[in-house]
Amino acid sequence: MEYRNQLIAFSLEIIKSLAAVLVNVNSPLEMMELKVPPLKKGQVLVEVFYSSICQSQINEIRGRKGVDNFLPHTLGHEGSGKVLDIGADVKKVKPGDSVVMTWIKGSGHDIPSVKYKSDGKIINSGAISTFLTHAVISENRLVKISEIPMKVSSLLGCAIPTGAGIVYNDLKAVKGRSISIWGAGGIGLSSLIAAKKIGLNPIIAIDINESKLSMAKELGADYTLLYKNDLSRDIHEITNSIGCDYAIECAGKIKTIETAFNSINKNSGKLVIAGNPKKGKKFSIDPFDLISGKQIFGTWGGSTSPDRDILNYANLYKGGKFPMDKLITHVEPFNSINDAISIVESGKSARVVLQIKETI
Repeated sequence: MEYRNQLIAFSLEIIKSLAAVLVNVNSPLEMMELKVPPLKKGQVLVEVFYSSICQSQINEIRGRKGVDNFLPHTLGHEGSGKVLDIGADVKKVKPGDSVVMTWIKGSGHDIPSVKYKSDGKIINSGAISTFLTHAVISENRLVKISEIPMKVSSLLGCAIPTGAGIVYNDLKAVKGRSISIWGAGGIGLSSLIAAKKIGLNPIIAIDINESKLSMAKELGADYTLLYKNDLSRDIHEITNSIGCDYAIECAGKIKTIETAFNSINKNSGKLVIAGNPKKGKKFSIDPFDLISGKQIFGTWGGSTSPDRDILNYANLYKGGKFPMDKLITHVEPFNSINDAISIVESGKSARVVLQIKETI
């Protein structure tokens, strides 16, 4: 009834949204009041409750993805909230539904962009954006969900489906095989949770931060290694000179990609790159390693099917079998978003979550 009453109120006035906007690359986000446009076919209006902050957004802010042709624009691609209104032909959700917002495409209409207005200026946005109080989202970036705390379900938009999806979908990991995870942030720890559930052994977690390695140990890592230049020897020692069957690179660093590749089994090892090095960076490998049987490939959201996989992870969490809530190391108010971004950049967090509904 609360959301129905809100809809009636919205029909009588212009809908406003408070948003954190990227105006200039490598500058703090600016808080702006936006005028929300009328919904088009396939679009959904969501009141955002929580949003996680991903390294991908940091890369956009710092200009590491190349020239940004859409400034000024909104940001954020994983979050949770409630549906306020739906555009024509939307079938997946209805007003009042709790939803996960994810950048990974699922079923439904794919509406690629939104244009808000602020003081007469156009503020660009994509199919999904979560750093704002009220967001117009494409139908195919939403998954209806229930019985999960919204703070936790915000992780289901990126960190969990990407990290766990790498293990389940990309690697199709087999119980008893070994794995090294390079970077114990949100995606790396999500991979670790999935690896532990499958029964991979040993699970080796690598990071530059001791506190994150402690988290990895708590979540089931058999070995934790503080990063140094050549860890491939340590990993070969742990695996009896064989090397790991699987490796996941989540740090987005050229050196860790190269070291991780050197540390996998020379005949059948697989390395998945999940991290995002700066655009234009190159890494080097020995082509003979590929001829011998090693494999290296990237991932696009852990090859996730959101409508299937996100609900599966939610059900595992509800059953006490997927402790994704432990990934949340910081919860920050929306109006402190630039401080929250600094926490992410410090490398000392697993997942930083913004409280949005509570601070408006």
